[in-house]
Amino acid sequence: MHESVVMTTTPTALACRELRLRGFRNFVELDLTFPAPGVAIIGDNGSGKTNLLEAVYYLEIFRSFRGAPDEQLVRWGGDAFFIRGRFQDRSTGGGREITAAFERRGRRKRVAVNGAEPERLGDALGGVGAVIFSPSDVSIVTGAPSERRRFLDIVLSLNSPGYLAALQRYRQILRQRNAMLRDGASGVLLEAWDEGLIESGSRVIVARAAWVRDRAEAFTRRYERIAGGAPAWIRYDASVPIPDLEHAAPTVEAVTAAFRAELGRVVRRERERGLTLVGPHRDDLAILFGTSGGEADLRDFGSGGQKRTAAIALRMIEAETVREARGRDPIVLLDDLFAELDPGRAGRILELIEAEERGQVILTAPKESDLEPRGGVLERWRIANGKVYT
Repeated sequence: MHESVVMTTTPTALACRELRLRGFRNFVELDLTFPAPGVAIIGDNGSGKTNLLEAVYYLEIFRSFRGAPDEQLVRWGGDAFFIRGRFQDRSTGGGREITAAFERRGRRKRVAVNGAEPERLGDALGGVGAVIFSPSDVSIVTGAPSERRRFLDIVLSLNSPGYLAALQRYRQILRQRNAMLRDGASGVLLEAWDEGLIESGSRVIVARAAWVRDRAEAFTRRYERIAGGAPAWIRYDASVPIPDLEHAAPTVEAVTAAFRAELGRVVRRERERGLTLVGPHRDDLAILFGTSGGEADLRDFGSGGQKRTAAIALRMIEAETVREARGRDPIVLLDDLFAELDPGRAGRILELIEAEERGQVILTAPKESDLEPRGGVLERWRIANGKVYT
């Protein structure tokens, strides 16, 4: 993983200057040179707008932000895809090249940074520093808890050193432990996996809970500004009781003790069900809003506008995390951001983006719009049938 960088007063920013695609989604061949400030790409639905942003963001996480397997990213009838991005630091002029390729045969993926393949894929994650805003983000709010865990895991894997390693170890041990529970293994054999599960799982829980706690106020502030004053907030709901989370950041020691006690309490039910019942794989990010009767779960009782507002606020605190962790402004990818939003909310989102996001902006929209970042100075390109007209 990349190293943590102390935030400076005026952060630098990478900009995507060149993008080459071969056999990716609906693109046969595509070679683009982006202006440093960014660009607005206009086209009908199905023309490839989202696919283009997906390709840029693929170089950040090396998988589809839409959750599609790599096989589905290969152009219909093709055997492989290739993506190359060339990025430039807008302050220093320094460059970085990131490539990714996938072959259907053997399901082989290859990644390189400045021509060198990393020892582990995780070492290359987060090299772009991009945040994507998409209408599909609403699934973070409306979907199952796994959607919100995935959001947290991506943010922390990219921006918190050591998190990805702890998460991967936890998942590996969890698979082994669940298999042993299903097979009816003895208590002694099961306990052999417990310490590793507790140690890695506690680190995951602490990192998630601390991030949510640290960003809760920023989430509320952005939500209220977009919603015109209506309140909402986030809270980490752990299956392991976290002591005194409201008053202090959790410690690994406290969570470890609570995790161990909780495993002991549910061991009989785990044997009956053949499943590990506590741990970060059972946790959730609660997204709540105020009502006349108190707080309510936005997933179950919020309106469409409230859910979309919460999703955008989550992406904005993700962008804030990138700035603080990496010391540079993120590349902002806006995929039809204002779809299904009333003009008031859309205008307030634009004001926030203008105030906070100083990095390159790559925007897609189905038609010309006055709601455009950078005061309308972005170049406007057209896209149709997998071809971009600059």
